[in-house]
Amino acid sequence: MSNRLFQSVIHQMKDAVDRTIGVIDETGVIIACSELVKIGEVRQSVRDELAYTTDMVVSGGFTYRPLSGGTKREYIVFVEGEDAEADKTSRLLCIALGNIKNLYDEKYDKGSFIKNIILDNILPSDIYIKSKELHFNAEECRVVFLVKFMGKTDMMPFEMLQNMFPDKARDYVISVGEHDIVLVKEVKAGSENRDMEKVATNIVDTMSSEFYTKVSVGVSTIVDNIKDLARAYKEAQIALDVGKVFENEKSVVSYENLGIGRLIYQLPTTLCEMFLQEVFKKGSLESLDRETLMTIQCFFENNLNVSETSRKLFVHRNTLVYRLEKIRKLTGLDLREFEHAITFKVALMVKKYLSSKPSKY
Repeated sequence: MSNRLFQSVIHQMKDAVDRTIGVIDETGVIIACSELVKIGEVRQSVRDELAYTTDMVVSGGFTYRPLSGGTKREYIVFVEGEDAEADKTSRLLCIALGNIKNLYDEKYDKGSFIKNIILDNILPSDIYIKSKELHFNAEECRVVFLVKFMGKTDMMPFEMLQNMFPDKARDYVISVGEHDIVLVKEVKAGSENRDMEKVATNIVDTMSSEFYTKVSVGVSTIVDNIKDLARAYKEAQIALDVGKVFENEKSVVSYENLGIGRLIYQLPTTLCEMFLQEVFKKGSLESLDRETLMTIQCFFENNLNVSETSRKLFVHRNTLVYRLEKIRKLTGLDLREFEHAITFKVALMVKKYLSSKPSKY
């Protein structure tokens, strides 16, 4: 927010208000005032006092009120006097300057610009025009992290993430919901997906260790043009949605590593149901008990190697062969054959996907 804009409004109000009025910034310094000699004075004690109240304080012959509600008080307005008239004037001043600030931020704030892009609230043809107005480099490499907070926290999710990424010139923290925060981070050209996953893992670990808060993070691909941020945001959303179905034990899910899960997620449920009906005899999949399903999972994890799987399961090789033969008789698929194994693996993922939908197979 431009200090000159605040001062311009205060100056225009000077004749209408017969009291000293002004604005204090986040450092406790007066940045605008109807009495020019007061600009630059420090009133940090007022900021400290307002940290413990949500309304206003009176001190030293002045009435102080935060410009915006909530825990984040970027600016404080003040009016000379401690009477009802001063209280009323401070309220009006908050409304007027607050609206002006919002309009200014909407037009000139880069964070609002980024938010409009990722939410598709700006025409593609206007993106380049706006980026030039804001002196915004449109062709930097950037990645989108969608951070989903689980449960309630003592601090605001936005502030928690903002504290981790304070560089407002390169990193943009944007609230898109009560529990969803987006981080648009500028990265070096040539950065790889594993570098982005390290950043996401650091977010998860910091939130857990310092704020005792559980989060999950969806990571987009790296884009090199600002117009692609909307696509990157959708990728981060898909990463979280697909991860919730197929990778629910993971806190960090990258769009690049979704594999076949991404393909299945985009299929219509009717097509998935037809696939299961074609692959399995009726009821054959449901007839597999928990032990058998664990055997199948372990067999896949050990690359269809009978000897290695039997060792991991602590069973005799012949016992494992018997189980695989039992699966073949029930489903018609021999998991020792690569093609059959692929079909079975995909079918299990499709089944899992359908189970996450309201209409279950």
